[in-house]
Amino acid sequence: MIGSGPGGYVAAIRAAQLGLNVGCIEKEPALGGTCLRVGCIPSKALLESSERYREAKEKLSAHGIGISDLRLDLATMLKRKEQVVSTLTKGVEALFKKNKITRYLGHGRILGAGRVEVTSSKEANELKARNILIATGSKPAALPGIALDGQRIVTSTEALSFNEVPNHLVVIGAGYIGLELGSVWARLGAKVTVLEYLDRVLFGLDAEIAAEAKKIFEKQGLEFRLKSKVLAARVEGNQCRVEVEGQEAIQCDRVLMAVGRGPNTDQLGLENTNIELHQKGFIPVNEKFATNTDGIYAIGDVIAGPMLAHKAEEEGVACIEGIVTGHGHVNYDAIAAVVYTHPEIASVGKTEEHLKATGTDYRKGVFPFRANGRARTLGQVEGWIAILADAKTDRILGVHMLGPHAGDLINEAATAISFGASSEDLARTCHVHPTLGEAMREAALAVSGRAIHF
Repeated sequence: MIGSGPGGYVAAIRAAQLGLNVGCIEKEPALGGTCLRVGCIPSKALLESSERYREAKEKLSAHGIGISDLRLDLATMLKRKEQVVSTLTKGVEALFKKNKITRYLGHGRILGAGRVEVTSSKEANELKARNILIATGSKPAALPGIALDGQRIVTSTEALSFNEVPNHLVVIGAGYIGLELGSVWARLGAKVTVLEYLDRVLFGLDAEIAAEAKKIFEKQGLEFRLKSKVLAARVEGNQCRVEVEGQEAIQCDRVLMAVGRGPNTDQLGLENTNIELHQKGFIPVNEKFATNTDGIYAIGDVIAGPMLAHKAEEEGVACIEGIVTGHGHVNYDAIAAVVYTHPEIASVGKTEEHLKATGTDYRKGVFPFRANGRARTLGQVEGWIAILADAKTDRILGVHMLGPHAGDLINEAATAISFGASSEDLARTCHVHPTLGEAMREAALAVSGRAIHF
């Protein structure tokens, strides 16, 4: 394995379980990849801490809880984030030891079929293997004119560790990363301006839910400027200047570039293989994740498809099982996506826009969280669950939600799609009361106009 992110380390463990002699090359001292070290996990830790702070400041009084001396200790918040990351990276290290996986510290470069060079600060060694799996993940995408300096004009990596709350943070990009980290710093007191080139936020998710989410985020203090083309961003003195086409330049003290990510294939030695990258830099693979060079495979963010940690995990397992047993499968229709804002946004399967564009006849059931008892007790009633089902077969085609704990609720929807369930199957399944999950059942009932509580 080259790379120890979710795809690489999970693939390594599954390979070891199936009896292979496994080595994993990772250039960073800590295992876990971008997701664990400087992505998914630290961002969720900060999202949780910042939401606790906002709740204490704005919402606890409604519960009869008064706080007279509330203050923000950013250093402690950041320390907690690092402790969470450290615990989990050590956990991956322990799993490697348990499964007898050899870890190689250094940069992996393919020399040809079956040959990889590992270069560290001390030495270079050549490894030989029957199979090589590329799982090197992704890196922040760049924009022309954006002069990243790692201090004031930064990527998500640096934005996870600001040593003080920015007075004014400009976020370039209204996707997952921009909205999550923009929310963190807005909750902690920053003025946040989000610049988006498109005419909507969260492109690719359900348009109706994305539009409603934007309204909620605006109430939380985020300022959005859609259809804004950023021409340049640079540091001037102790401030940043952001130039936007057709608009007055913006002065701020921090800029976060969050315009997406691209495949990380730098210096992998692909020139020593038959692999030719796609136009967007992805590694072409077949249904078994094999490249056109014998014994070399690729998974996760370096191949086409959504850049999601759990997608990489599924592909890693499927790839290894395919190599060992001849069989491996990933159901891409059942891979969900989550935006960990507040409220959360989650989606799996086809969107309404896709069904309309493909001429698919469908029925839609919607249930709002404001009609759910558990959501009322939580004081989190914004949003809804929408279920899209085939008009003829009733098979669930997509589920989209905005609301409390949507990231957890979406797993039931993914399971339903994976098993080919109908909306009637969900509607006939008894859900515990009072729970947020009841909203899923009610949405399923609503597909056929039978919702009980709305």
